[in-house]
Amino acid sequence: MTTSPYPRQGGDDGADRRITVNAGRLWTGGLATAVVAALVAVVGVLFARGLFDVPVLAPTEEGTLGNASTARLAGLAALAALAATGLMHLLLLSTPRPWRFFTWIVSLLVVVAVLLPFTTDAELDTKIATAVISLVIGLAIGTLVPAVARSATRISTG
Repeated sequence: MTTSPYPRQGGDDGADRRITVNAGRLWTGGLATAVVAALVAVVGVLFARGLFDVPVLAPTEEGTLGNASTARLAGLAALAALAATGLMHLLLLSTPRPWRFFTWIVSLLVVVAVLLPFTTDAELDTKIATAVISLVIGLAIGTLVPAVARSATRISTG
């Protein structure tokens, strides 16, 4: 357990509050989020290639599951979830209103990930499919990590 050294503003009773983080629980949830994010990437590629025959990250000749780029996307999604968990841990220990800052940071990063495919020379359907997959990965991470963090924290009167 780690406790933030910074008291948070008091509630209605005026008492200061401290956040205590169960790091093991937070990181176990972060690993589970990484698995979910990776699976969202794989399912997204299967959906785009298998149902709509839209190339995502690789030509359609690679088949429904694609090539190593599908594994790379799944790996990047998992790493993003772990990075988000680390960010949440840092925010919980160091900032007031950590959930609000986390939401803003992740939301802006998701916007970047959704817009990036549109900066390439790929076909429009490929851009859209890649953007949608990035959005769903971001939504999974952006909702699961804060939920895990809430279950891994305790706010006590200091």
